[in-house]
Amino acid sequence: MSLLRSRPAARDVGPLTIAVLVAANALLWVAARPADEPWGSYAGQLLGAESILLLSIGLVLISTLPWVEVWFDGIDRAAIWHRRAAITGLVLLAPHILLSANPEGGAALGGPLGAIGAIGMLALALWAILPRWRSVVPGPLRGLVVAARDAPLIRDVRRIFGGYERWRALHRTTGLFVAAGFVHGVLDGSPFDDSALLRWSYIAIGGVGLAFYVYRELLARFFLSLHDYQVDGVRRIDEGLVEITLTPLGRHVDFTPGQFAMVYIESKDGWHRHPFTIASAPHEGVVRVTVKALGDYTSRLREILEPGMPAVIGGPHGRFSHAKGTDRQVWIAGGVGVAPFLSWLRSLDGDFSPRVDFFYASDGDAPFADEIREIAGRHDALNAHLIDTGVAGRLTTEQVLATAGGPAEDLSVFMCGPQAMLRTFQSQLRVAGVRARNIHREYFDWR
Repeated sequence: MSLLRSRPAARDVGPLTIAVLVAANALLWVAARPADEPWGSYAGQLLGAESILLLSIGLVLISTLPWVEVWFDGIDRAAIWHRRAAITGLVLLAPHILLSANPEGGAALGGPLGAIGAIGMLALALWAILPRWRSVVPGPLRGLVVAARDAPLIRDVRRIFGGYERWRALHRTTGLFVAAGFVHGVLDGSPFDDSALLRWSYIAIGGVGLAFYVYRELLARFFLSLHDYQVDGVRRIDEGLVEITLTPLGRHVDFTPGQFAMVYIESKDGWHRHPFTIASAPHEGVVRVTVKALGDYTSRLREILEPGMPAVIGGPHGRFSHAKGTDRQVWIAGGVGVAPFLSWLRSLDGDFSPRVDFFYASDGDAPFADEIREIAGRHDALNAHLIDTGVAGRLTTEQVLATAGGPAEDLSVFMCGPQAMLRTFQSQLRVAGVRARNIHREYFDWR
């Protein structure tokens, strides 16, 4: 547990490092500008160099190396910053294309490679956004998107390219498009002929990012911590919600409550891979994951999984732990976001000391309600509040704070659930006086 007792500012180390690298690269380009380079086109090429830096940072952040997880206070947060860095890098390509120009025309391959890199990265970005289209499309236009999504041709395209495995396979080509853009810069960067410092700093930045990409794609599999398991049972919990129990065949995975793992399962229709939060306690000797039907193979788990089928667990990952909290805590779960809290609850012992109010919001009777009440009944400091949103309405920040009582600045809040719900709570809790460093959330849709 000591590893997870990070300093309050630990989550800021990674983002601050990104900011420093971006600022330092910009200052280097300003200070080392060759005298004969016109500022207009030079600014465009500077933005191109910043784009390669951010895309390279994105490749580093998905390497799953342990120090990345430490710097960003969790691999899920590192994945969020991977997405932010990549999107920002893509945005910078627009002014780069408009402003930059090599008066000598550049190399024959430079232009085509730049176009391949830009178009490929843009296509992958759009593909990554599609599963979250509701968060970026204005409300009045969502009906049109749904109608278009269900049109025959688009429905066929979704069937061919949809699903987590296909998304992952396409996303793994990211480094190839970054490499194309990087080589374009090496060939067509007009300042590089007059400034070895700019040339070699650019090569170092792109080279590091591509080296991490090669490591992830070709070498990481030899260093992963993998554990052989088999399916012990598949239990229906609620409509669209099942619990899979996995038993070890040899060395079991050591995890801290609240962590997640990459789970590979062989089913009747082949192998499937997906990150799942571990819902069991370490002392149980099994790994339990709670799975929500998402329209892909997760909707058919009870039909395609049987006891005895092989599974492999990679990891664990994540730093979502109530050990970071203050003496007064609030836990907020929505839907399948209850999984990390189940692991916490199932792991509680007699030494549990913080005062906790646990709010679990669900539409209808809460899954695991009896188990949660039974655990809460054994711990005086733990109060469970199960909210049926169909009857009581949505859980609000005002309800949470009124129930918790005491000064908001002394409160630690841990949340997991639908992103829209968590964004609302996070902003309103900050307004109410809860310190930003005391608000923790698990990004369980980090993929």
